[in-house]
Amino acid sequence: MDEDLFVFNGIDGQTGDYLFPQWSQQEILGVGKSADSDYLERLSQAWELKQPHMGMIFGFDYKKLGDTGWGVIFHETEDPGVYEALKPLLDLRREEAGERYRECRGEFGYRENDQKRPFLKRNKAATSGAVDPRKFPYYLLIVGSPTKIPFSFQYDLDVQYGVGRIHFDSPEEYGQYAQGVVEANKGRVRRERNAAFFGVSQPGDRSTILSSKFLVEPLRTAIIEPYEKLGWKFDSAMGEEATKSRLTSLLGGEDTPALLFSASHGVGSGMEWKRQESDQGALLCQGYTGGDSRPFYFASEDLSSDANVAGTVTMMFACYGGGTPKFNEFEEYDKAAVRANPKRKPPAAQIAKEAFIASLPKRMLCHPKGGALAVIAHVERALSCSFQNSGDSESSHIAPFESAVKKLLEGFPIGYAMEEFNSKHSELGNDLREKMPELKTMAEPPISVINMLTEYYDTRNYSVIGDPAVTLAIESTPSGPPAAAIGLARG
Repeated sequence: MDEDLFVFNGIDGQTGDYLFPQWSQQEILGVGKSADSDYLERLSQAWELKQPHMGMIFGFDYKKLGDTGWGVIFHETEDPGVYEALKPLLDLRREEAGERYRECRGEFGYRENDQKRPFLKRNKAATSGAVDPRKFPYYLLIVGSPTKIPFSFQYDLDVQYGVGRIHFDSPEEYGQYAQGVVEANKGRVRRERNAAFFGVSQPGDRSTILSSKFLVEPLRTAIIEPYEKLGWKFDSAMGEEATKSRLTSLLGGEDTPALLFSASHGVGSGMEWKRQESDQGALLCQGYTGGDSRPFYFASEDLSSDANVAGTVTMMFACYGGGTPKFNEFEEYDKAAVRANPKRKPPAAQIAKEAFIASLPKRMLCHPKGGALAVIAHVERALSCSFQNSGDSESSHIAPFESAVKKLLEGFPIGYAMEEFNSKHSELGNDLREKMPELKTMAEPPISVINMLTEYYDTRNYSVIGDPAVTLAIESTPSGPPAAAIGLARG
C-alpha cells in the first residue's frame, strides 16, 4: 500500500470494521485509465473555483453586524411556520445589522437547482471577489434541509461568506433554537471561561492515534498556555480517559465547557442501516474493539432531557459528524480498497436515501432546556489530510483548527472563525485548476493530484451548523495587547 495517501477517520457502524484505506495511484484510478474519463469529470467542480478567497473588503469589523451585515436564506417554498418560529432571532439580527439586514425569501430565496452565481446576481450581489457588506451581508444563515438547499450551494457560498445552516424537524424546534440564541445574545445565558479537549486514541487504531497525536495534542499545546494567561481554564480527556461517560460529563453534564473540541471516529454505515439518520455521525469513544458499537458511542438520544448545553459551541473532528450527503464523494477510493482487499464489501454510489444533517448537533441546538449556539463538524468522512501532509506520518499542520479555536476564544463570530478552512479550500481549488493542462496529456493523474483532490473535498466539508454570527456566551472576551501578542488577525 502507498504511504503517500491519506487515511479516513471512519468506522462502519454495523459491522464494526474500521476504514483505514490507503491506496496507490493505480489502485485508485485503474491501470491505463485515461485523463479524459469519468474521473476527470469529478474534478470539474474543483476547477470551477478560480477566485482566491478574500472574505470582506478591507475596513469592516467582523465582530459588528452593523458593519458585516447578516442575512437569512430560505427555500422559495419554505413553510411559513418556520419563518414565524425564527422571528425572535430574525428580529434580533435586524436590530443589530440595521440596513445591512437581508431576508432572502420567495423570488429572492433559494430556487430549485439554484447555484451560487445566479442566486447572488438575483440578490444584486457581486458573483465573485471579496464581499462588500454594503451590497450583501457577509454572515449568511441557510435555513432548511440539504434535500431542499444542497450542501454544494452552502460550500460554494462559504468560499467568500461566513455561512451556517440550521435544519430541524418542526417549527417548534426552530423556535427553541432561535430563543436560545436570543437568550445568549442578551446575556441571560452565560458560561464560565472553560474549554475542553476530548481525544480518543484506541490501541491498534491508526486513525485515532494519528488524530490524538497530531491534531488534539498540538492544538492543546498551542491554545492552553497563552489563553490561561487570559483567564481561561482548560479540561482534557485524552486516550484512556476519553470514554463515553467522560464525554457525557463534557457534553451536557456537570463539566460542560463553553467550548468543546473533540476528535474521534464518527459512526457510519450504508443507507440500509436502520439507525443511519438517528446515529450516523455519533461520536465513538474509547474502549471499542469490535462487535456492537452502540454502548461505546454518544448519539443524539444520549443527550438527556436534563442536559445543560445552553450557550455552548462544539467543534467535532469525526466522520459524518455534521451530516451525510446522498452520494458517496469518495467512491473511487472505496473501489480501490475493494481491489486491495476483495473480501471488503463493494462500495455503494448512493450512501443515504437523502442528504441529511446529523442528529446529534440538531439535538444539541434545539435542546428544550436551552440549545447550543453552534457546532462545527464534518459532512461525509473526515481524513488525516486535515492535519497532515501526504507521505509524512510524523507531520502536524493544524493552522485552520488553531485559528478557529483562538478566534472563538477571542469573541469572534463562528462564521469568521472558519475563514482559514475556506481559504485552504479555495487554494486547493486553484491548485487543481492549474494542473488541468498537464492532466490532459497524461494517462493517469499523479499521486500529488489525487491528494489535492482528496484534501479539497475534506477541507470543503467542514461546516457550521447554527447561526454563523454567534459568539461564545461568556462573561467577557479577551481583547487588547495580549491577543495581538498571540498573533491573531483583527479583521
